[in-house]
Amino acid sequence: MSYTHGYDESVLRSHSWRTAQRCAPDLLARLDSGMHILDIGSGVGTITCDLAEAVERVTAVEVGEDSARLTREEAQRRGRDNIEVEIADCHELPFEDGEFDAVHIHQVLQHVADPRRALAEAVRVVRSGSLVSVTESDYGGFRWHPQAPGLGRWLALYRATARRNGGEPDAGIHLRAWVADLPEQPAGVEYLSRPWVFATPEDCGWWGDTWADRISRSKLAADVVGFGLADASELEGIAASWRGWSAHPDAWFTVAHSTALITR
Repeated sequence: MSYTHGYDESVLRSHSWRTAQRCAPDLLARLDSGMHILDIGSGVGTITCDLAEAVERVTAVEVGEDSARLTREEAQRRGRDNIEVEIADCHELPFEDGEFDAVHIHQVLQHVADPRRALAEAVRVVRSGSLVSVTESDYGGFRWHPQAPGLGRWLALYRATARRNGGEPDAGIHLRAWVADLPEQPAGVEYLSRPWVFATPEDCGWWGDTWADRISRSKLAADVVGFGLADASELEGIAASWRGWSAHPDAWFTVAHSTALITR
C-alpha cells in the first residue's frame, strides 16, 4: 500500500487549506468541551487543531513518523497542547472498545488496503451512542468547466495510479456498502454530500496551481511515470492545461465528497 499523494510541498500546500469548518462541519456541531476524540489520518493537522479547539483532548493517528511529524508541527505552531499524536495502523487500532467520544476520518479510507476493516475499527473504538464521521472523495464525480482534454487525462491518470497503489479513488460512492459490511451494525447512519466548489479567479488559480505542480513534480508524478502510464513530457502538458483552465474567466471546479455520520 502506498500513499498516492505523498508529502511534497504542493500536496502540503493543498491539504493545509482544509479546516474542520470546511471538511467536518456536521461533526464540529456535535462536539462539546469535555470530549476525547480520535482523528484517524491527521496529516498536516489543520483539521485536527480545529477539532482540538472544541474538545478537551484529541488523539491523532498517523501511519508513519513523517506524517505524524506534520501534525505535531501544526499543533505546536498553533499552541494546541491537548493533541497527542500516535503512530498506528488504522486496520488495527491500539485502543480499547468505546474509548472515544467521537471519531473523525477525512479522505483516508480511499488510501488504505482494507477500508472495511479500517471503518470497523473506527466504530469499535467509539462509545455506544456516539459518532464516527467519515468523509471520502469521489474522483469519478469531479466536474469542471470549461472542458479541457488535459484535465480529463489528469483524472484518468490519477484514478489509475491510486488503484495501482492499492486505493479506491471513488471511495465516496462506496460508503454505504462499507457500512453495510460492518460486523456490528450501527444504531443509525446519515449520508450527506459535501462538495467543494472553486469558482472565483483566486480559488481557481490556487487550485489549478496546486494540481499543476502535483501532476508534474510530486510522488504522484513519479508513480505515473514509474507505472508506465505517461511520460514526464505529457505530465508537463497536463500541468499547462491546469494553468490554462484556471485562468479562464468562466472556470469552475466541483470536488465531489460523500459523508457518512455513523452512530454506534
